Amino acid sequence: MAQVVESDERALITVEDGVSFSKDSLFLMNFRFRMQNRAGLNTLEGDDFRVNQYEMRVRRLRLRFDGFVGHPRLQYYIQLAFSRADLDLENALIAQPVRDAIVYYIVNDNLYFGFGQSKLPGNRQRVNSSGNLQFADRSTANALFNIDRDFGLFAYKTFPFRKGGELQIKGALTTGDGRNASAVDDGLSYTGRLEYLPFGSFRNNGDYSEGDLEFEPKPKLSIGLTLSANEKANRTGGQLGPSLFEPRDMNSFIVDGVFKYMGWAVLGEYLERRSPDPFTSNDLGELRIVQVGWGINTQVSRMLDRKNELAVRYSKVTPDAEILQFQDRVDEVLLGFSRYVNGHRIKFQANVGYKWLEGLSRFDNAGNSWTAMFQVEFGI
Repeated sequence: MAQVVESDERALITVEDGVSFSKDSLFLMNFRFRMQNRAGLNTLEGDDFRVNQYEMRVRRLRLRFDGFVGHPRLQYYIQLAFSRADLDLENALIAQPVRDAIVYYIVNDNLYFGFGQSKLPGNRQRVNSSGNLQFADRSTANALFNIDRDFGLFAYKTFPFRKGGELQIKGALTTGDGRNASAVDDGLSYTGRLEYLPFGSFRNNGDYSEGDLEFEPKPKLSIGLTLSANEKANRTGGQLGPSLFEPRDMNSFIVDGVFKYMGWAVLGEYLERRSPDPFTSNDLGELRIVQVGWGINTQVSRMLDRKNELAVRYSKVTPDAEILQFQDRVDEVLLGFSRYVNGHRIKFQANVGYKWLEGLSRFDNAGNSWTAMFQVEFGI
C-alpha cells in the first residue's frame, strides 16, 4: 500500500504511519514527527579545493498534528519547529517555533477554506513539504523569490473535467508580513494561483512530491501560475527577510510545472519579483532593499529502481540591474542521489554541486565554490 504523501495545503486525516487518537466522529488527532540530520562542506573561492566551511547540524526537527474537532468537516493542521535553523533567528531576535496553525472548513472534496497561518499558494517547490524534496535543500531561486507563509484567509477549489483533466484555483488574503508577524499596518497581500492538470490527478498527490516514486503508468502534467500583490510590505522579500526601513509595494509572478512518467520526473519554475521603489534607508544612511529580479529552477530525475534515484538541478538568480551592486547573480548546478528506505519518510540523500557568480563558469573565478551534502531524513 502506498505511503500517503503529506500536503502543506490541507490537513491529513487518513495516514498510514504516525500515531492517531480518536473518539467516534467528534475528535481525531494524527501525530507525526520528522527530522533532517546533515553534514556538508563548502570549498574556498575559485579553484582552491580546500574546505572553507563545514555544516553539521539538525536542519529540521518538526512535530505535526492533523485532525478534526466536533465534526469531520472542521479540520486543523499544526506544525511546530524546534531546530535553530528552523526558528527564523537570522531575521528576528525571538525564536519562531510556529510554522503552521490553521483551521479548515471542508465543504466537499473539491472545495475548502482555511483561516490561520500556512503556506501561500506560491511556487511548487516551496509548497512541497521539505520532507518531500529530492535534494537536501530547495533551490537558490526559491530561497530568494518564494512568498512562503502568511496569516489570513485561504480558499481552494477544484473543477474536474469529464475527460479526466482538472483545474485548481487557490487564493489567499493575508497580512503580507509573513509568519508570526507582529506588525500592524494598512497593507494586505493578495495571492491567486491556477493549476491545470490536463491528464488528471497524479498518483498519491505526486504533483507536490519530488521524484516519480509512484512510477506513473501514464504521463501526468501540472502547470501552475501564481500572481501575488503585497501592499506596504515590511520585509525585503515580502513575507521573508530582514525588516525594511519603510514599507514598499511589491509584486510576484510565478510559473511552474511538473511532468512525471514511468520513474522520470521534470520540474521547472520561473519566479519574478518587482517593486516600483526597492530602496529604503534610515537616518544613518543605511540601505535595505527589496530583492527584485528573477530566477529559474529546473530539475530532472530518474528512478533507477523502486528505492534509488538520480537527479540533477540547475538554478539561477538574476537581480535587477538597479540592485546588482548589492546582490550577486548566482548560478548553481547540483547532482543528487537518494536512497528511499520508506518513501520520503526515511531516506538517505547525497548532493554535490558547483556555484558560480556573475555568469562566469571558469573554475578560477573569485566567488565560485564547490559544495557537498549528506542528509538523513527520518520520520513517521
